Amino acid sequence: MSIAARDHYRANASNTVLPEFPTTAFTVAPPLREARVAIVTTGGLLARGAPGWKRGEQSFRVFAAGERDLQMGHWSINYDRTGFSADINVVYPIDRLGELAADGIIGSVAPRHLSFMGALDDTMATLRLDSGRAAAKLLRDDGVQVVLLTGV
Repeated sequence: MSIAARDHYRANASNTVLPEFPTTAFTVAPPLREARVAIVTTGGLLARGAPGWKRGEQSFRVFAAGERDLQMGHWSINYDRTGFSADINVVYPIDRLGELAADGIIGSVAPRHLSFMGALDDTMATLRLDSGRAAAKLLRDDGVQVVLLTGV
């Protein structure tokens, strides 16, 4: 990335107005050795052959824990896909979670995991009011107690 591009993105980011929340949900998770863990990534992952992400789309995609034939549909030109191309676990560390569960470090791997598109508009209203709540419900319904967020 050029210095001019970096400075442009830095200036835009510093002017972003962040939402304020009067209250925040909080719960104490069980010890990791007892917790069911899910992955939520902003990598824009999708199943091979699935429709691509639309610019600004704030929905999410769901993957079964055993699904590995995923591709990156992230449309940002600033994201380096090299690591993901070499090893899916760079963005979606599903194999590492399986190893942690096998070693007793975490209780279990969730049956489903989620991907959002990381390049979103400034308000993220749909994410905050609709798809974010739906994603949280899906994870709660699966008994997830800890989420591993992999930001892209």
